[in-house]
Amino acid sequence: MTMTEHRADIFISGGGIAGQVAAAAFAEAGFTVVMADPFTPVVTADDDRSDLRSTAFLQPARRLFDRIGIWSLLADHAKPLNQLAVIDTIGWPPEIRDRRVFQSDDMGDEPFGWNLMNWVVRREIWGYLQDQPRITPLYGTGFRALVQRTGEIIVTLTNGDIVRARMGIAADGKFSPLREAAGISVSTTRYGQKSLAFTVTHELPHNNISTEIYNEGGPFTIVPLPDIDGQNASAIVWMNKGPRAVELMNMPVPEFEEVMLARSTGLLGRMHLQGNRSIWPIITQTADQLTAGRVAVVAEAAHALPPIGAQGLNTSLNDVIALLDLAEGAPHTLGDPQMMRAFEKSRAGDIARRARVIDLFNRVTRSGDGIMQAVRLIGLKAVHDVAPMRKRVMRAGLGPK
Repeated sequence: MTMTEHRADIFISGGGIAGQVAAAAFAEAGFTVVMADPFTPVVTADDDRSDLRSTAFLQPARRLFDRIGIWSLLADHAKPLNQLAVIDTIGWPPEIRDRRVFQSDDMGDEPFGWNLMNWVVRREIWGYLQDQPRITPLYGTGFRALVQRTGEIIVTLTNGDIVRARMGIAADGKFSPLREAAGISVSTTRYGQKSLAFTVTHELPHNNISTEIYNEGGPFTIVPLPDIDGQNASAIVWMNKGPRAVELMNMPVPEFEEVMLARSTGLLGRMHLQGNRSIWPIITQTADQLTAGRVAVVAEAAHALPPIGAQGLNTSLNDVIALLDLAEGAPHTLGDPQMMRAFEKSRAGDIARRARVIDLFNRVTRSGDGIMQAVRLIGLKAVHDVAPMRKRVMRAGLGPK
């Protein structure tokens, strides 16, 4: 096998959505990028490895997509989210105790966000990357080893190729090999929960309302999608205690749909499963630092959060925005100690605060304890009914200023 040496401004380990967006963003800003991922991207819904989750991309993410020229690829696949409804239930079958709706026009003229299927986003950006002259996308080739030098990093890939770059970005997931090679440790909290992700069609329209229905085990979240074959459609994220999630994952479809009807309180009428179900562990994991030498850690390599409040991938893209702003502001400092310190300072506090809030929120919303359920109901009413608090929480959810 012939070894190839690549030279670039930036090496990105990881070709998921965050890595793809980072590659597109830095290339648009004029930097050369080598992106490596050990897997070929899954760009269909029916592949066993397909990411069947959806993401509500909030306003900062949409502005980033506009800024780097990829929103036009995604717009036709997106469903705007104009309202966020929260329904508090107890018992089984779930009994509704309260319902509150948050309106996007409280915050201005734009929707809260735009919902897209993750596999669709990967497909569209993957196609875009193939034609960008500043990007070398190496799918099927992963990171193997790292050498840090004063002015560059030297990366060895699994196929034997060498990459010399001014900066490295670890966007390679919770078990990030580049983060580990850079010597960065993580702190992890486990909850004994798992999340199901899948797509449904349903009888009643969703009216562009994203809904979280609380009950023991965690929220049942309904996120609007464009119609499927003329039928109303939504993406579902359903959190449960681990054994219950596994049971639901393996349940025959007719029985699963009956349980889903009850858990959704019949909000959208009967729901019919479309395609596969996928299952994901629920953890909070944060990197103990965001930089080491010339390597910056972003996305799930930096923070894996429970799927609550659309914070996961949006927080990841906020990392990319911060790094991009620093690089564009002073291109000559790319990867230098002052840039790495500035990135750490700009993101560490926000990540830590979001991780703490979502950890607390998850503990309260999953609890079957009567006292905790009372706290949940009181908190929902307080956040919604006091206008200044409601707007503050909504602004915080959209991301850092």
